[in-house]
Amino acid sequence: MQLFGSSGTRGVVGEGLSPEFVIQVAKAAGTVWDDDRVAVAQDTRTSGDLFVSAAISGLTSIGVDVDVLGETPTPSASHYGAQNKLPVIIITASHNPPEYNGMKLMNAQGIELGESGLEEIEACVSDEKYNHVSWDAVGQVREIETANGGYVDELLNAVDREQIARQEFTVALDPGHGAGALTSPSFFRRLGCTVHTVNSTPDGHFPGRVAEPVEANLDDLKNLVSAADADVGIAHDGDADRAIFIDETGRYIPGETSLAILSAAVLSEGDATVAAVNVSQRLVDVCKTVGAQLELTPVGSSKITSRVQELQSAGQTVPIAGEGNGGIFFPEYRLVRDGAYVAAKFLEQIAEKPASELTNEYSAYTSVRINIEYTDDNEKAELLNNAMEYVEQADAALDTTDGYRLDYDDGWVLIRPSGTESKIRIYAEARTEKRAETLANTIATHIS
Repeated sequence: MQLFGSSGTRGVVGEGLSPEFVIQVAKAAGTVWDDDRVAVAQDTRTSGDLFVSAAISGLTSIGVDVDVLGETPTPSASHYGAQNKLPVIIITASHNPPEYNGMKLMNAQGIELGESGLEEIEACVSDEKYNHVSWDAVGQVREIETANGGYVDELLNAVDREQIARQEFTVALDPGHGAGALTSPSFFRRLGCTVHTVNSTPDGHFPGRVAEPVEANLDDLKNLVSAADADVGIAHDGDADRAIFIDETGRYIPGETSLAILSAAVLSEGDATVAAVNVSQRLVDVCKTVGAQLELTPVGSSKITSRVQELQSAGQTVPIAGEGNGGIFFPEYRLVRDGAYVAAKFLEQIAEKPASELTNEYSAYTSVRINIEYTDDNEKAELLNNAMEYVEQADAALDTTDGYRLDYDDGWVLIRPSGTESKIRIYAEARTEKRAETLANTIATHIS
């Protein structure tokens, strides 16, 4: 049984994800955790209440009390769980389209479950060995209205508030109608920024843009940066655990670039960082320059957090980790992706130098991504078989940590199935856009 992908479990509502399924996973999680109380949160998706109710039903049926946090960014729910030492179930599909929903599971330290924890829950669902209780022992439910406020307060204490306030930044903010709309505007205003927003009404239909903050979806934010003469534009995904930036000229900053900028600011010789196998050469170069160790994992936040914890247990310092999609961890703050915190750390950097100048220092590479959709497992298998045939003949170094990564002298390309959608993803990077496009398109043509 394989319930969980690269970041929790997700599916199209009514097809890949049903209330019955959520009840089963909630019962299994509550049984495995064996805690008296669990928190449940959701992003702004239209099906959120449906699946929160299902999770509550599953948990209370095995005697677990439930704190219902309501619409809450993932990092806010993580903060609440860690502060109260409670595991958390978050009903979210993060960056996926509005017809999707899903579940993220966090332990009582506010950290996403790693492979071993997820495997325990999968086994419990498979065996159907739940801790059901009698009618007089079912769990109780209480509504919590303070989670987001407590989270914002923690954020303010965790960043250099005075340094940011001195700059009197103008910030253009696009929460994408997601849960970040409930926290990020107030957070940046309390940091002393003038904040202009777009797509800032919580709305699970995502009427202004879809939830994924890729360049093609951020024209509104680019325009707002220009209209407001903003110092930076900030975009979140649906549950606000990611941050993507637009510089003061209205130019998109790739997530790979912001990860490299923030890594260069905090990494020192002897440190380690962790990134997914689709890591940009930008971060590789940073690590070589400062003498830091770079560890690669399969794509997915839970894979990264598991490796960070292993390194920390071995006494290794890991100041930063993450992926080039805007999902960045600062483990010494908290081992959770936090879009608002990442954005504040970026503000600290542009207090010293404008975003465009910082970005130009990491402009030597160009990235391309292509998605190939499939309809069923047979088509997926055929696409991956074609990919394997291609890489076996390629004159390049092969890495199979997650899918197939081919490293050439002048660039690299990665082919892997998405862990959350019915797509084969092709990533490519090179020193010129033409070479990156050639690497990606050649493989896409071969496997399709």
